[in-house]
Amino acid sequence: MITINRLFCLALLSISSAYCCFAQEENGKKITVSGSIQSDILIPQDDDKIGTEETNDWALTNTYADVSVMSKHIDGGARFEFLKHPLPGFEKDFKGWGVPNIYLKAHFKNWNLTLGNFYEQFGSGFILRTYEERSLGVDNSLLGGRLVINPLPGVTIKALSGKQRHYWSYNDAWVSGGDVEFGLDQWFKTMSEHGTYLTLGASWVNKYESDEDIMTDATHKLNLPTYVNAFDVRANLQKGNFNVLAEYAWKTQDPSFDNGYIYRKGKVAMLSATYSKKGMSLLLQAKRSDNMSFRSRRTVTGTSSFINHLPAFTMEHTYALAALYPYATNPDGEWAYQAELGYTFKRHTLLGGKYGTSVKINFSHVHAIDRNEHDNGIMGSDGYGSAFWKWGKQTYYQDLNVQLEKKLSRAFKLSLMYMNQFYNKTVIEGEGGMIHSDIFVAEGKYTVNRKMTLRGELQYLSTADDDGDWLYGLLECSLMPHWMFTISDMYNSGVTNLHYYQGYITFNTGSHRLQLGYGRTRAGFNCSGGVCRYVPASKGVTLSYNYNF
Repeated sequence: MITINRLFCLALLSISSAYCCFAQEENGKKITVSGSIQSDILIPQDDDKIGTEETNDWALTNTYADVSVMSKHIDGGARFEFLKHPLPGFEKDFKGWGVPNIYLKAHFKNWNLTLGNFYEQFGSGFILRTYEERSLGVDNSLLGGRLVINPLPGVTIKALSGKQRHYWSYNDAWVSGGDVEFGLDQWFKTMSEHGTYLTLGASWVNKYESDEDIMTDATHKLNLPTYVNAFDVRANLQKGNFNVLAEYAWKTQDPSFDNGYIYRKGKVAMLSATYSKKGMSLLLQAKRSDNMSFRSRRTVTGTSSFINHLPAFTMEHTYALAALYPYATNPDGEWAYQAELGYTFKRHTLLGGKYGTSVKINFSHVHAIDRNEHDNGIMGSDGYGSAFWKWGKQTYYQDLNVQLEKKLSRAFKLSLMYMNQFYNKTVIEGEGGMIHSDIFVAEGKYTVNRKMTLRGELQYLSTADDDGDWLYGLLECSLMPHWMFTISDMYNSGVTNLHYYQGYITFNTGSHRLQLGYGRTRAGFNCSGGVCRYVPASKGVTLSYNYNF
């Protein structure tokens, strides 16, 4: 385990080494320093009506400071994090402070080498994706080394090895792997001359995790594999306005807490096609995943220690009520489909009018895979069988939404959305049954003059399930270039009759952004890119500061 003191020492060593390398560069070579500061603060208040958690801290904060130094051939950087009193919704394991992220990078014409903490993704992330998403409390970086080589035009080879971050320590398992991509259009010039681009890729990831005592009963323990291998192959073809991506990945036996310690192999297949031209776009996607939870520590749960990532095939909504029941991918297994059509009716036509009209239709459906529970999920067994093309009995999620954007005058723009949603709360959250809702959204934006803009939202969610109907309203005034004032209220008119009101004052100047707010936040799930985390209810004064340099 790597302690905070050792992290400080590593950070100092990294920065010192970087400084020595920079000092040895030729005179006149430009060295640039960049970074950012982000601090989110909550002064909490108790509110029994919405069920806030008790805390002995007068203020809670998540604060990050990044610095990077870049030169012609050597880069270095570090990140300081202060979460000694973290915001609601962050696991207690996140509590602490220190320098968990440090790196040195040497880069030359055809290769680069990174030592320290790094993030990487192979293909779509089916077998490897390490990344940081602060709003979700996700940082699964690898501490080790990564080498990237471009030996020939259109060829990229990657090799890496390291241990994965787990809050303020690192998991014991070693994660190693390699990736190769071939851009065939770089080899066959006639392809690019005819607007055809083809990329082929293949990846391999290995997890080495020592054995441990996982008991099936009082006298028998599992014989756990210490090596788990995962493989990925893919092809991406672009021809004119068309693009097609096909990808398939599989994983050897990996019994873990997520799958009930069964010895079934994992698989995921995806096919995605897009077409786009001026005024029109089309997306068609399908994905089948089965037992593809892949962690660097087999016994953990939650959002931590994932080596891989399964992208969501559902639309990521930004409107408050449309995002009230969000869906993330189910690594146990799912069939997921998504289709989206966007079209802009030209100006001075019947449907386009004076300024044109944009319409977007999105449909997504997620269903269970078929399971033949011949071993009833018994620990140490193969778990179940599953026919590839056959559906299971349950719908996990379905969403049909239609969006329309219309500029009614030079100063006023109207956006409308209708959404029909099915959300299986029992599967996703553990209980609650199927929630069927209809959601209506109207947003108007009025430009008063060059410096002043008004924006408003009205939203209504209608359902006979869960907490019943919801109403949401928002008013926002922007005074360029510095100020923005926002008030909103989300009201449950069904069961609780609670108001979740919020107000914000935002000030921007140069690279600085300061926001002061007050209000209530509803308990629920915050999702991004197919990953969700539960956020408890909160109330109080909020202060956020962001600075980039």
